Amino acid sequence: MKFRPLHDRVVVKRIEAEDKSTGGIIIPDSAKEKPSQGEITAVGPGGRDEAGKLIPIDLQIGDRVLFGKWSGIEVKLDGQDLLIMKEGDIMGVLVDRPVAKKKVA
Repeated sequence: MKFRPLHDRVVVKRIEAEDKSTGGIIIPDSAKEKPSQGEITAVGPGGRDEAGKLIPIDLQIGDRVLFGKWSGIEVKLDGQDLLIMKEGDIMGVLVDRPVAKKKVA
């Protein structure tokens, strides 16, 4: 089933957290927190300003985003656990940037 969010809402699929800490300790499922990263799977057309003009959403399908711990409404569509949230609940987009190399004197 396809789902198209309305207005300035987006559909986000959570990206599962790592099973190990950075120090190599395995984290059991009962101690894991819900991940606050996800991938955009659907985007609404955008909101409207006071004059009725459409303001497009600044997110695209496939963007990896950060959102608040309690953001969005959890739904299950086609067996997948998804979140529906407003664009304003998203804190930012994760982008891969090459690491700058330090110059050795």
